[in-house]
Parts: sequence; structure tokens; C-alpha cells
Amino acid sequence: MPSDLAALRGEPSYVWRAGQERRLQMIARFAQLDSARVLVDGCGVGMYASQIRQRYAAQVEAVDIEPDRVREAQVETPHAVVAAAEYLPYPAGVFDTVLSHEVLEHVTDDGLAAREMVRVLKPGGRLIIFAPNRWYPFETHGHYWRGRYHFGNTPLINYLPDRWRNRLAPHVRAYTARGLRRLFAGCPVRVVVHHRVYGGYDNIIGRLGEPGRWLRDMLYRFEGTVLDQFGLSHLLVLEKTSEHG
Repeated sequence: MPSDLAALRGEPSYVWRAGQERRLQMIARFAQLDSARVLVDGCGVGMYASQIRQRYAAQVEAVDIEPDRVREAQVETPHAVVAAAEYLPYPAGVFDTVLSHEVLEHVTDDGLAAREMVRVLKPGGRLIIFAPNRWYPFETHGHYWRGRYHFGNTPLINYLPDRWRNRLAPHVRAYTARGLRRLFAGCPVRVVVHHRVYGGYDNIIGRLGEPGRWLRDMLYRFEGTVLDQFGLSHLLVLEKTSEHG
């Protein structure tokens, strides 16, 4: 069952499975984690913050806008605080790595949140962003119909023109590649990696077994090709190039 915050904030990772493990390995591939100062911006209940802290001896800070989720995250990540992504409570240039995992789509001002993440990065530090892909065939955050919220995957909503799409899913954004990168226009960053990734499909594998694993592995082979256009999420890695911004 969805939580009371599902429509407003999305559902964070509550368990650690193959999908989360794969994304953590992507993060570790492209950003400094070992003994690094890391910010998890939008930590939910703290799954990624906890794993990074325990595995990499990292100094992990975390923020989330929901107090109940922060209290849960604090069990494993003591330096988790309540804050909005648009107003991070840190000085400029202090983090080696900032992780934004499926968060930008929920914030009030995604452009301001993007600039804040760049601001708190050290020069040479990296920002890892996962965010929904507009061309994934399903809207995974549910939809509204006649004033009622319906949780779950809804096909083809994001293929509609904005004026219709935003009536059905006013609570969440989905990004084209150009739209996501536009958030960082004018920021002192360079693109290290940008492509789309497919999901973990752990629930499908749990139901179907080997056929589900075959489907997942086939989709993973599409990543980095023209067929990743239909992936679940963007993976955008940015590196800060100067102290300004």
C-alpha cells in the first residue's frame, strides 16, 4: 500500500534489493565515495545514505523535507536534517559528491534546487542525478482522475502534450534529456555522463522468476544505445569546474 506521502513526495527505497545495489555501483563508478564528504539530497528514509556511510567510510550528510522520514534516516545516518532542496543548509564548496536520487521531480523549484546542489559542491566534485525520463512508457508516480489520486504505474501519460499530461500528473515532473540539462544552464559544470537507465524490476523477477531476469538483462543491454531513450530514469553526472556557482 502507498504511504500518505506517495502523491506529494513519491515513495523512497524501503528495502535494499538488486535494483538499488546496481544504482549504488553506478554512483561509485562516477563519483568519489571512499572517505569522501557526501550529501544525499532528498534522502527519504536513508537507504542510500546508510549504505554509502557503512561501505565507503564516507562522511555522509543528508536532507529531506519530511520530518518523519528524516527521523527514520537518523537511525543509520546521524547527520540527517530537515531541509528543502532549494535551500540547503551548508556553505558553498564543501562536498566531494552530491547525490539526488529521484528527487528533482518532486521539489517546488527544480531550477533553484539544481543550482543549490552545484553551489555546495567543491570544484572537481561531482553531482549524480537520477530523474524520471519523459519517454519511459509508464508514469510510475500514479495519476489523478476526477480529483482522486490513483497510485501505481500508468501507461503513456508522459507521451501526452503538457497541457493534458499535467492535468493527470500535476504532482510530479518527467524530464526530456534537454529539459533536465537545461536546469543547469549557466552553472559552472561539465557533463561527464548522460544516458538513460532501466529499472531493477525486482518485483517482476519475484513474480516471473527466470523470464523476468531475462527481460531485465535484455533491457540493460539497451543502455548507452539509441534504445535507452525508453529507459526508466536519466543518469546525469556533472562535475563542478570552478568555485563560482
